[in-house]
Amino acid sequence: MYSLLYREENAHEDSIWACAWGKYEKEVKKSTENGLENEAIENEEDKEEDKKLRDFVVTAIASSSLDSKICIWDPHIGRELRNIEEGPVDVWTVSYSPDSRFIASGSHSGKINMFGVESGKQEQTLDTNGKFTLSIAFSPDGKFIASGAIDGIINIFDMSSMKLLHTLEGHAMPIRSLVFSPDCQLLLTASDDGHMKLYDVNHAHLVSTLSGHGSWVLSVDFGSDGSRFSSSSSDHTLKIWDLAQRQCVHTFTEHTDQVWRAKFHPSGEKIISVSEDKSISVYDCPL
Repeated sequence: MYSLLYREENAHEDSIWACAWGKYEKEVKKSTENGLENEAIENEEDKEEDKKLRDFVVTAIASSSLDSKICIWDPHIGRELRNIEEGPVDVWTVSYSPDSRFIASGSHSGKINMFGVESGKQEQTLDTNGKFTLSIAFSPDGKFIASGAIDGIINIFDMSSMKLLHTLEGHAMPIRSLVFSPDCQLLLTASDDGHMKLYDVNHAHLVSTLSGHGSWVLSVDFGSDGSRFSSSSSDHTLKIWDLAQRQCVHTFTEHTDQVWRAKFHPSGEKIISVSEDKSISVYDCPL
C-alpha cells in the first residue's frame, strides 16, 4: 500500500530542512520532424491537442537549505527550475501560498518573509514581534498564516489585514512545524517536546495532544481529505496517522538521519520528505 517512488541522493550540498509542493504552467509545443522550428498546427484536432498541452499544469517542489538557497524543482524530470539566493538564517523554512504565487519563509529575527515565485524577490514581511520563527503555514483558503517560534509560541495572522489575530500557548519547547486542516478548522503543531497538538482555530483552544515518536517531532502535514496527517522526527522516521483514531497507520524508515520535513501532494496520495542525510524522497500513499 505504502511505497517509495523516488529518491534523490545529495540533492543539496548540505542538510535539507524544508520542502513544499506547488504548481507552474508548462507550455509544450509540437515541432517539425527535423526539429529545427516549431510550426503552426494545421488541422483542428492538432490545434485542440496543442491547447491541452499548453494548459497542462505541472507540480513543482520548493526546498530550502543551509546552503542559503530556496530551490524550485520539476519532480517529473528531476531538474532545478530556478533558485532564490538569501542569507543563511533567513531561509529557515518554506511554504507555498495557496495560489502558488508566493513562497513564505520564517527568519531568525522572528519575521515572516514572502517571496514572489516568478520575481524571485522579497515582496512582503510580517513581524511576529517574537523570537526565531521556526515554522509557518498558510490556511488552505488563504485567509490566515500561522507561525511557530523557538519559545513555543504560536501566532495566527489575518492575511487580508496583515494583523495578528491569535497567540496560542501549549508547547514548552520550540515548534518545528504547524499546518491547518483542509477545512481550516484545526491547526496541528509539532514540537521538540516530542508531542503534536491540535488546536481549534476559531476558538483558539487546545483540542488534543498526541505522541508516538522517540524524539523531537520536526514536521506535520495533513492529507487533502483531512482524514490523515504525517509526522517526521529526529528519530529518522516518517509516520502516517489516522486523525479520527489518533493512531499511526504506517512508518517509513528510508532516511538515515533526521527527517526535517514531509509534505503531502495536493492529491493526498503522495508525500515528499527531506532529511539531514541530504536526500529527497517521494512516497506513494494511496487513500
